[in-house]
Amino acid sequence: MKKITVAIDGYSSSGKSTMARELAKRVGYVYVDSGAMYRAVTLYALEHGMIQDGKIDVAKLVSSLGDIRIKFAPAGADGRQHTLLNGRDVEKEIRDMAVSSMVSPIAEIGEVREHLVKLQQDMGKGKGIVMDGRDIGSTVFPDAEMKVFVEASPEERARRRQLEMKGNGEDVSYEDILANIRERDHIDTTRKISPLRRAADAHVLDNDRMSHEEQMDWLLNLFNVISHE
Repeated sequence: MKKITVAIDGYSSSGKSTMARELAKRVGYVYVDSGAMYRAVTLYALEHGMIQDGKIDVAKLVSSLGDIRIKFAPAGADGRQHTLLNGRDVEKEIRDMAVSSMVSPIAEIGEVREHLVKLQQDMGKGKGIVMDGRDIGSTVFPDAEMKVFVEASPEERARRRQLEMKGNGEDVSYEDILANIRERDHIDTTRKISPLRRAADAHVLDNDRMSHEEQMDWLLNLFNVISHE
């Protein structure tokens, strides 16, 4: 069985990170959540006063990119791989609504994308990696052997996101989450640099009505076929 690169793209809250994380665990690959990297940059900008009233000080953020160090800690007791921002575990902070509402505008900034794409490509040089995000199959790893594009309705994605946030002790209305998802979809699909789009050779997974195990069976079957070619 050869080592391959697995690129999983899709819309916000489509479940791609959960399935990518589990796929990597089951096949013994390294998992990288590229979305967490953009969220970490967004959190850094918020904490350092680079975002005021929804407006981003782009010049200040770009000049600070060299000061932002992002790493991933091995899965802990919760089974999740945690994101470290300059050595600090920020896994919970990067998932709140303050970050969610600004991560798409941050991801539109060309210098931010260029910086993070280079980091992501460096992480995947040795293959044996599963990475999920918005532009992994189209921009980060255009030659990935296995590309998957995940789809689900905005309403189903909002429902899942609300359940996840409630599990983390956050009380956010379904309507606010749905509005945020629709706004992020619009920004992600219309931005000029690396917009969210399905690569021509990507396999589409519409998981709107699929159970978690059905999704994993689908992914593992595809992985086994491609990795044995």
